[in-house]
Amino acid sequence: MPRTDFGPPHYGEMLPPVIKRNYGKWAYHEILKPGVLKHVAESGEEVYTVRVGSARLLSTDTIREICELADKYCDGYVRFTSRHNIEFLLSNKENIEPLIAEVKAKGWPVGGTGTCLSNMVHTQGWIHCHTPATDASGIVKAVMDELYSYFEEAKLPAKLRIALACCLNMCGAVHCSDIAILGIHRTPPRVNHEMLAKVSEIPTVVASCPTGAIRPNPKLKSVDVIEERCMYCGNCYTMSPAMEIMDPENDGISIWVGGKVSNARSAPMFSRLAIPYLPNNPPRWPEVVEAVKHLVEVWATHARKGERMGEWIERIGWESFFKLTGIPFTDKHIDDFIFSVPTFRTTVQFRW
Repeated sequence: MPRTDFGPPHYGEMLPPVIKRNYGKWAYHEILKPGVLKHVAESGEEVYTVRVGSARLLSTDTIREICELADKYCDGYVRFTSRHNIEFLLSNKENIEPLIAEVKAKGWPVGGTGTCLSNMVHTQGWIHCHTPATDASGIVKAVMDELYSYFEEAKLPAKLRIALACCLNMCGAVHCSDIAILGIHRTPPRVNHEMLAKVSEIPTVVASCPTGAIRPNPKLKSVDVIEERCMYCGNCYTMSPAMEIMDPENDGISIWVGGKVSNARSAPMFSRLAIPYLPNNPPRWPEVVEAVKHLVEVWATHARKGERMGEWIERIGWESFFKLTGIPFTDKHIDDFIFSVPTFRTTVQFRW
């Protein structure tokens, strides 16, 4: 018999019965209030979703608490979204308010649907990653503490997505979020010549560089880094611990704006540079928090109803964006990387 016990189980096995019965046959959905969705099938059956904000890194005790709530109120059916939200899937409308009351008693927020701020998706940061330029969980906590009300209340012009990646290798969603926080290295890796030949394969280290910035150094039985070619990605450190890239004095944070995945009203957009550098100031990162909050408030004040941040910027123009936000325009905003897609405009019609 063929083996069938490898790989993940089929997602259909874990769907609530009401969703299985009406799969692909939904008539409409509506948002009853922030954090509560109602889907109605063509058959007339209904399923309700309660969205709860969650941390990305969870203890086993917290996961057990989540499972206990799911068993108590929705027959054990619960899922996590790609932005670290918990969604309880209920077929009994009467269980919605008791579930919300118990969730809030635990200090967990309910919201993130419609014209709200969704939960922040982020990468691993200092907890797990070996090449981060900044932390992930710490900054997300500080930013969400400041923007908490936008998660619970639908008071924004459109949905708002914020993401964080702790380096430009970007295992987060900073390329397609309205506001993106990106950790940046600003110095090339420091080569430990004495260690490298002992712990690494030199051809592998050379081949790991995407820009050809690493060259063999036969005399030292090591490698050299051509700084002009280095893009500070840290991929070489993945191949060799003798290529340390983290730099507590020079690593920092950049802010990007205007990305989105949705194709409603306009095509998907990539995020673009807004603030080239902010300092790493743990544990609360006040400069980053203030910058993100300011961008949200300026967009919320000037955008039209239903207008995502990138759509608002495209309508008013980048000159007006920099003027309204007070962000200084620098040479760092003009992309000169020869293999990049166009970021701002490629014409000479800049007004600076």
